[in-house]
Amino acid sequence: MKMRSENRNNDEKRSVSIVKDFMPNSMSSCLISCGNTRVLVTANVSDTIPPFLTGQNRGWLTAEYAMLPGSTVSRKQRERNKYDSRSIEIQRLIGRSLRSVLDFQAFPGILVTIDCDVIQADGGTRTASITAGFVAMALLFKRLLKEGKIKKYPVKHQLAAISCGIVEDEALLDLDYSEDSNAVADMNYVGTDEGTISEIQISGEKRSVTDEEFTKLLALARKGVGELLKIQNEILEGEE
Repeated sequence: MKMRSENRNNDEKRSVSIVKDFMPNSMSSCLISCGNTRVLVTANVSDTIPPFLTGQNRGWLTAEYAMLPGSTVSRKQRERNKYDSRSIEIQRLIGRSLRSVLDFQAFPGILVTIDCDVIQADGGTRTASITAGFVAMALLFKRLLKEGKIKKYPVKHQLAAISCGIVEDEALLDLDYSEDSNAVADMNYVGTDEGTISEIQISGEKRSVTDEEFTKLLALARKGVGELLKIQNEILEGEE
């Protein structure tokens, strides 16, 4: 098997950095870099809650995801009037994942929108969006609480996500594009600081996965998420 990016071992994630407040006009934001993948995430609020929540005294969170034209080797066409089906699937995953750790009654009448824009894609854009989306979301709620706009911090658990897969019959953590495109199977894992699972997406692209391989992938993913949770904590510590 060829050398991995950053000369990593099979159980090592790519280098990760998160820069908070990258977009000062948003209520909260961050830029996440996972190897050569970069995603800009912003979080903002409005009082226009979905109709199905009318009269329920609850809040809601939704997410949007898009890849910018220069994010890939060949130009990615802008999503203007028609969304790419892949983008729709990913933004639903981001929204579901972040909602899984929220107490909606703690921010009644507030709609939170998490916008994830991929600046540069080299694999793992959806998991990077979730990891950074949690940071942007947590920053926003901490600030709303500090400003007295909500009475209770609504985030029940911390959350992060990472990919892994089977490449040349080996289980690898945090696939870059070259690995992902050659994987016989890949998995996206969303986990919490309690060790619980918010979502697992696993696909046998070229063959099915054995129980032994799945166990290895799960162990790698839990390890990677644990490391990402520590990075998130470093960013959020100053927002008490």
